[in-house]
Amino acid sequence: MVYNCPRTSTDIVAMGTPDQPDRQPPQANSSPKDGAFQSLVRIESLIQLGLLLPAAVVIGWAIGLALDRWLHQHWINILGLILGAVAGFVQIFRVVLSHSKE
Repeated sequence: MVYNCPRTSTDIVAMGTPDQPDRQPPQANSSPKDGAFQSLVRIESLIQLGLLLPAAVVIGWAIGLALDRWLHQHWINILGLILGAVAGFVQIFRVVLSHSKE
């Protein structure tokens, strides 16, 4: 009785897939496409700044509103709004400073 067994890596190499040690990885070669891709990545990370501040403010406000209802207070949502805005501005400054270093 003959059983079918999966091929091993030695079978594949023995069948004629040569090793190519002199071949460089694709990251080592720089082409215009890589530069365009890098600029698109940079633009995308700057576009996120337009959504960062409003999202941080809304999340801070929502957390404050939830704490207001849980603790039966009426001032914590304002604190959450302010803390969300501060967190948004801090993140914006971090992103801008990281791009200015590049």
